[in-house]
Amino acid sequence: MGEVSALAATGHPLQRAGAWAVTVLADRDAPGRVGEADLEAVSAALVADVVAAATAPKDTSRYDWWKVLFALYPNSKATHSKRTSDPAALRPDIENLFAPDRPEEGRSLPCTFCGAGATAVWAKSNLPLFDTSKALNTLPPGVAGWPVCRGCRIAMWALPYGAWVTAGSATVLSCENNTAQLDFARRNVRRARRVVNVGFTGMPATARPETVVLAALRDASEGLCATTLWSFKNDNQDPWLRVTRTRRAVPAFLATVDGNAPLRRGWHLLRRSLTRYDNQGRITAGGTGEAARLLFEAEDGRSRPLLGQLHRLLADTDAAWSAGDREALARLAFTYAEEVFGMETDLEPVASLIADWIEQGSSPRGRLAEYRTAALNDYKLGALLVQAYTRLQLDGSRTTLAGPELWKPLITRRPRAWEQRMLLFAQVSVLLQQRGVEIGAKAADPEQEREIDALAERPAFAGDGGDEYDGFHDYEMGQA
Repeated sequence: MGEVSALAATGHPLQRAGAWAVTVLADRDAPGRVGEADLEAVSAALVADVVAAATAPKDTSRYDWWKVLFALYPNSKATHSKRTSDPAALRPDIENLFAPDRPEEGRSLPCTFCGAGATAVWAKSNLPLFDTSKALNTLPPGVAGWPVCRGCRIAMWALPYGAWVTAGSATVLSCENNTAQLDFARRNVRRARRVVNVGFTGMPATARPETVVLAALRDASEGLCATTLWSFKNDNQDPWLRVTRTRRAVPAFLATVDGNAPLRRGWHLLRRSLTRYDNQGRITAGGTGEAARLLFEAEDGRSRPLLGQLHRLLADTDAAWSAGDREALARLAFTYAEEVFGMETDLEPVASLIADWIEQGSSPRGRLAEYRTAALNDYKLGALLVQAYTRLQLDGSRTTLAGPELWKPLITRRPRAWEQRMLLFAQVSVLLQQRGVEIGAKAADPEQEREIDALAERPAFAGDGGDEYDGFHDYEMGQA
């Protein structure tokens, strides 16, 4: 018989992320394959890194890992302001955090996370995101903490290795797909090891956890898979938690985009449009990460939707979109609506009605501006459709026009009506450009066209970097 597992991945997002980090650090492929010997090796490695970071001078790169630890365990012996700077004196305290449970020395209680027997009890000083500085005594009187077994104690301190960390926060992944969960942990462990050894120097702000998740989902894109990102800070001043999620069909969407050149073109155009530079030409917001964020929906509703961003791009008359660019962006929007939201859309008749009305006016750009103002408002769009329908009927320019029965889903307050109105605008803008109606103030740049053509030949989510510096993937390829 094989060695009995000493670690379980539970439903708690922080413990689960830590368990997968231990799995990677132990060079295993699942938490259930981690044995006592593996825990011993991982524990020793954790102790060495913690002691080195806690006793490092503030002006050294090793101190950067202490900043990570302080953001997660602000009252621990490793991060307390009165900690000793002597490694030999600090080491026993850190080793004791991960010491084996000894039932013979005291009462064994079920572990708070996995239910295994535990003799150690931990409170906020050693557990990330437990209590806040505003509630100093939330445990019942006389209770020293939560029982935590050795495997879960090690997992909770391996957490920053399997998380996407900054000097002040961490982001962990909960995922239905174990392959994606393992891939996310592996990528972050490689990054964390670099931070431990050389600090955050050369780790640019353009890399984002959402980029890492999309790369992991792309590599494990079979079937449906929902993901949740838990981003948090647990210091003593202002602890916070932000939760964002992808829908279960996002992996299918990623696979569809990667396998289709026009959709890849649309994604690269989106990514390029989101890249921001300062006056010296340095990237201040990386388009790869910003585009990836659009696939995540915040629990509190404060997030930008992908369809909304694509609408803004298509509605920007100052943008120099070629016909191919506009079609690629519109196709990306329709594919997302179909793959992720399950929307079935047939907007061609209504789009043709609006395009005819714009095209046949004395000032097409003026009518387009009027439509753009009304496009997302149900009442205004309804009024514009009545105006367009009546005008075209009076002109007798067409025998068949999309009537009110086809407008109803677009101008009533019903689920997905807002998304349908955005898709309608996308289709109208494509029709106008196909008909030669001038809707942009600038002509497309041939040189940028060639660059986008070249980018469209590459995978969309493999972290190639494109026109921006994607530090995470450059590090993976040994270029950073």
